[in-house]
Formats: sequence, C-alpha cells, structure tokens
Amino acid sequence: MIDQQQLWDDEVAQAYDTPGEGMFADDVLRPTVTTLTRLSDGGAAVEFAIGTGRVAIPLHEAGVPVAGIELSHAMIARLREKAGADEIPVVQGDMTTASAGTGFALAYLVFNTISNLLSQDEQVECFRNAARHLAPGGCFVIELWVPQLRALAPGHAGTVELSRPGYLLVDTVDTLTQRLTSHHVRFGPDIADGRAARIGRSPHRYIWPSELDLMARLAGFTLESRWAGWQQEEFTGESTSHVSVYRLPRGGSTARAAS
Repeated sequence: MIDQQQLWDDEVAQAYDTPGEGMFADDVLRPTVTTLTRLSDGGAAVEFAIGTGRVAIPLHEAGVPVAGIELSHAMIARLREKAGADEIPVVQGDMTTASAGTGFALAYLVFNTISNLLSQDEQVECFRNAARHLAPGGCFVIELWVPQLRALAPGHAGTVELSRPGYLLVDTVDTLTQRLTSHHVRFGPDIADGRAARIGRSPHRYIWPSELDLMARLAGFTLESRWAGWQQEEFTGESTSHVSVYRLPRGGSTARAAS
C-alpha cells in the first residue's frame, strides 16, 4: 500500500513551489484562475488536493472564497506560510471522504491530481465527494493528462518523458492495471559523473476521458465542456491534456450521494 504522507513529505513540500516558473508561471496560472473565477459565478470554491496553494491563493486574491482538502500535513504547513486559516480554511484528509462543507458553487481538482488515487473505485468516490460538496447546479472541474500509450515502443513499458540538465523523467506503464509510475532522477554538478543521483517515484492511475465521463455520470454529473487547456483550446484526438467541466442538475440528484 502506498503511503501518500511519505510521498508528499517535508522535503517535497519545501521544494514544490517554483515562483514564476513551470506550473507557477503566470501564463499557466492566469488562465487557470480566470476560468475558475468565471465558473464559480460569484460563489465559493473548494479545491481537492489544495497542496501549497498554487491555485487557491491567486483565486482567493481574485475575490473567490476558497476552502480546501489536503492529505499531506507537510503541504498544508507550506500553505500556512503563505495564507492563514482565516483566509483559506483547509481540512486535512483524503479527498474521497473528507468534507470541507456543502453548498459550494465550484469544486476543482487540477494538475492531474485525481490520478494520485490508485484505483477506479477511489476515483469514483472522489466524484461522489465532489457532488456532496456542491450546491445544485454546481460544477466540478478536472485538469488531467491524456494517456500517451502510442509513445510506447512495441515490447517496451516505459518512455523518457523529459531530459534536461540535472533532471530526467522516466515513466513506466502497466497497461493491464492502468498504473503509471513516474521516476524522477535528479543530479547536480557534483555528481554529474553519474556515480550518484537522487531518485523519487510517484505512482498514478491514468484515466481515459471516456472513463472519466462515466465516473462523473455515476455521481450525478454531466459533461458540460472539455478543452485542451485553460485557454479553452479545442480538444482533439491529438490533445495531450484536457480541462473537463462537469455539472450537477439544477434540481439536485439522488445519484450524487450513492455509495
């Protein structure tokens, strides 16, 4: 069994933020916050796996009340260095069961984080928990990558996803279980001779868009929109990621709380 607390420990939390770069770059965050602000429609939002507040803090600054759920104590502690509990309340717990309240206009789960749930059942329960948080007519937004199994060479179960000075990312895939493990290899100038490196691994369960849509239906949602990214680009068969917007019926649904 994977210990998620060990995966998201103090070392990871302290190194997680990269201000102005990568997923913290303005051209990434600005359209994310703009789209989520519009979808909140003047109501409050709840972020599942809020992390260190990468999205929640600028969304709060944009005027949207934000609460969060986060499993990792270390990630919450890092968030608290930047925003207090009076600004962004956070419940420590699993996003399949923990409750941050009810009546939210928007729930969201960004940057592939639903894939950190390693079984189909857990992923379905995440949708059901989102439905429990939302008011009738509320929406659940998921940002997720599209599995790129075409990149696997015949007879090979892994790909080099990224190679740059000091860092190598290798993904290995088990197509039977839909498990993908990312191997993060980091090395510095003092160990550039290859004799030593630090290796971290993060497990995921990948989800096809059609499977994600069925999970949503089981929780009472319908698909409202799907884009290739936060700029609302057209989603096509060549898209490598998507932002999907699911909405509950205005009159509520008994399917939302099904177990």
